[in-house]
Amino acid sequence: MAVRTAAIPQELIYRAAYEANRLAATTVPRDGLVAFQRAAQRESKPLARFVLRKIVDNANLAVAENRPMCADTGLPRYYVKVGNEAAIEGGFVALERTLRQAVADLTHDIQLRANRVHPLTRHNPGNNVGIFAPNVDYSFEPDGDWIDIIVVHKGGLFGTDYRMLFPADGVTGIKRFLLDNLAEFARRGLSCPPVIIGVGLGGTKDQCVRLSKEAACLRSIGDRHPDPLVADLEVELNDLANRTGFGVMGVGGDTTSYDVHIEIAYAHTGGLPTAVSQLCHAYRRAVGRVHPDGRVEYRDDPQWFTPYYRRVGIE
Repeated sequence: MAVRTAAIPQELIYRAAYEANRLAATTVPRDGLVAFQRAAQRESKPLARFVLRKIVDNANLAVAENRPMCADTGLPRYYVKVGNEAAIEGGFVALERTLRQAVADLTHDIQLRANRVHPLTRHNPGNNVGIFAPNVDYSFEPDGDWIDIIVVHKGGLFGTDYRMLFPADGVTGIKRFLLDNLAEFARRGLSCPPVIIGVGLGGTKDQCVRLSKEAACLRSIGDRHPDPLVADLEVELNDLANRTGFGVMGVGGDTTSYDVHIEIAYAHTGGLPTAVSQLCHAYRRAVGRVHPDGRVEYRDDPQWFTPYYRRVGIE
């Protein structure tokens, strides 16, 4: 007789979601802080080096004073990975209610900027909650009885674009699009480099854009794709981005991109859909894994792109 997994209580989910939101707002993940420090150490331009050092100082000060590391606190959103054996008290409707409550409470408690407004009337509810806000995206994993609550506070204005390329455009077309994207946003002061660049290749249009955002937000800096061809292209595109010389906040410098992450999906035979998303240096992300026995484990690495998530075949 199968043993039934204990249901994870909503009170525990709330505490995990609240704390993950607090950490995302105030505490730069370790891989981000290391990347900031290394960029400052190797920067050859005095003004860019000064700004990069101030980014490091600001990240440390945010932790010390428990306040957001950027005045624009972005758009709080969730990526939820659910183990196949997990049971949730009240089900997914209760889960989403709890996730929304955590965003509303955290917005008030540590003074996240209320960025979510009605697109036409511009009505602002003051708590970052509204229609389709905050976003909640799901993935699933075999065997586990836990829930991963991944919080990202991502800037919501510029840096994302899509282009339908064709197979003949190939890698050259991808490079041209990346350079166009950087010129469109970084050169005009419409993004906040150094950035982490996510590139989605293939799939449908909505898949492509979604993968580019996940690639930017949900992989650690320095992580390489398991496909060697894709991994080599990540390194090549990152080098290309940095050779533009846009530098930190567009003042010119050696580091425009901390890293490039590429995710792929099988595409229509006639096309090479390509999307680019930029995650600015306000590198805000945290993860809480909630277990049915009451434990919550917090970590930096989302572990979103598992072998199961990237599976090729039926099984």
